Amino acid sequence: MPVRLIALDIDGTLLDSRWQVSEANRQAIAEAARRGMEVALVTGRRYDFAMPIARQLHAPLTMIVSNGALIRSNDGRTHLRHLLPQRVAARVLQLTKPWREGAAVIFDRPKENQLMLERLDPGDSLRYAYYSRNKEFIGFANPLETCLTEDPIQVMLSGKVRPMRDAERVLRGAPFAQEFALAVTMYEPRDFAMIDVLNPVCSKGASLKEWAALRGFAREEVMAIGDNHNDLEMLHFAGIPVVMGNSVPELKAFGWQETTTNDENGVAHAIEQFALREAAPCA
Repeated sequence: MPVRLIALDIDGTLLDSRWQVSEANRQAIAEAARRGMEVALVTGRRYDFAMPIARQLHAPLTMIVSNGALIRSNDGRTHLRHLLPQRVAARVLQLTKPWREGAAVIFDRPKENQLMLERLDPGDSLRYAYYSRNKEFIGFANPLETCLTEDPIQVMLSGKVRPMRDAERVLRGAPFAQEFALAVTMYEPRDFAMIDVLNPVCSKGASLKEWAALRGFAREEVMAIGDNHNDLEMLHFAGIPVVMGNSVPELKAFGWQETTTNDENGVAHAIEQFALREAAPCA
């Protein structure tokens, strides 16, 4: 069956190691859209942090953001939203106090106070660069629990890989673990990891499946490209799963199609091989 929906992870997939979109990737996405395929950016990023990437692509886009918690058009229209109940978020914050230094709570708000922190430390080499690019969206609450005046999108933990693996074990072993979902992203070469604690129905895969059903696309008509642990469910769902050459080893173990790395226009190669060759060019 021809591809009708292309789902693309952003970091480590669409973006190269300098966090740029290559011209080859841009052209392949534009050509897929020209031929009538829908393109979705499926990312752990917040909507406002994903939009600067979306604006570089010459195509209408579906934005499946916050690891599936929100689905929006790139014009800002919300199609689906799954929030984390605030009582669950409060229990998660209590459980993960040993990792509070890297904790944040994310809300679906127009601009201010989207990303709530206890403090912002300029000496934090792991996170300060990211937070400094998002200052207009950041608010503060100390203790962090006091920001929970409404249901958030997620609780986020970040830090070095080893402590984040410890936090993941604690969360997965929590007596209320069935009340939330985890999306874990590990960047072993950079010794950096993120854990998103979400509504239990959320994952990139679950939201991609939900969106495909709403759009009337069969699973076999969906192609997905990813590189990290939080892409696993999305790749399992897609009829054409493609892993990046720079993917974590766990994804390569499934025997899915593999493209080149994010520094070698892997997205463009995959779109050309698995989508464009099967689709007749439009007049």
